[in-house]
Amino acid sequence: MRCLCSPLLLKSKTAGRLVLQTARLMVGVPDYDAYVEHLRRVHPGEPVMTQAEFFRERQDRRYGVGPGSAMRCC
Repeated sequence: MRCLCSPLLLKSKTAGRLVLQTARLMVGVPDYDAYVEHLRRVHPGEPVMTQAEFFRERQDRRYGVGPGSAMRCC
């Protein structure tokens, strides 16, 4: 006999993951797992940043810090 709860459980896990990803993006927290998956799928030969490096790079980019960035007063 097949378990009927399996497809429903899979759908709820997927929905939960999407809700969490959306909430993180809304408050400005980048999704490291999506970055790693994209890099491995689309750019397989490129090195993957650590989670700390990824977070710092995204924060710097968000707030205009680093080489080539315009000076911001606030």
